[in-house]
Amino acid sequence: MEQYHLYQVDAFTKTKCTGNPAGVITNADGLTPQQMQQIARELNHSETAFLLSPQDDSHQVWVRYFTPTREVPICGHATIAAHYAWALEQGADSCRRYQKTGAGVLPVEIVKTGDDYRVVMTQGEISIGEPLAEDLTAQLADALGLGRSQLREDCPIVVASTGHSKVMIGIRQLETLHGLTPDMSRLAALSERIGSNGYYVFTLHPGEKQLVHGRMFAPAIGIAEDPVTGNANGPLGAYLAHFGLVDTTGPVFSFEAVQGEAMGRPGSMKVDVAIQNHKPVSVQITGEAVVVFSTLLEL
Repeated sequence: MEQYHLYQVDAFTKTKCTGNPAGVITNADGLTPQQMQQIARELNHSETAFLLSPQDDSHQVWVRYFTPTREVPICGHATIAAHYAWALEQGADSCRRYQKTGAGVLPVEIVKTGDDYRVVMTQGEISIGEPLAEDLTAQLADALGLGRSQLREDCPIVVASTGHSKVMIGIRQLETLHGLTPDMSRLAALSERIGSNGYYVFTLHPGEKQLVHGRMFAPAIGIAEDPVTGNANGPLGAYLAHFGLVDTTGPVFSFEAVQGEAMGRPGSMKVDVAIQNHKPVSVQITGEAVVVFSTLLEL
């Protein structure tokens, strides 16, 4: 039997049993895709990350990400978790690593602070779609349990991506956000028509420490609700800059986002959006993490 180093890491938090849990296997060479999928299903986290040897000189690590039901190109919180677990295991100093993912080869900064680490993830190419058709908008709002008056008129409902797309849905009230009870079967059915599996519902709070509060639903890929989502808040930053909802006069637009409050698993991250000519050109997210447990998996 082979032994694999398995971690459960809570990302975007320093308090165990909050933030977003991810499974991580730091020595995944030898596992088949079927075994990776079975392990992800067994752990039943929204994503599990598998670290494999590089395939060429363009990167130091190949990372594959699986939900309980399928492989996905990239995942923000599992990236933070994976590199945090690797850094602890190796006793690494501050460094930059390049990871191969389904969204391309991307840099990750590991920043050592005392005996701990934070991880900075550069996300993939920015893509902002056109506003959804009126009939899809109406069906989506209804599936979320939202009336049209609860949507922000200045926030077009579009698909935005920095590697793994999400539908951006801005609403007016935090109380409404925390009270959402979506129809998951209807959301899953809409995903194929819309062309995106994740729905990020958010509120904006200018002048407060945390600009964004959000919730993310992705039932089509086996995730009813994700606690804290890097691949939602990263593209949200690009979206806010793209539509001129924030100040884009400087070289970088930065904000803090909090998520997971309605699930009792709050966590937060910093988002930095590089700006050129008032438009977003790249996105980074920064997160902390904590290991909940580690063990050996024998297969």
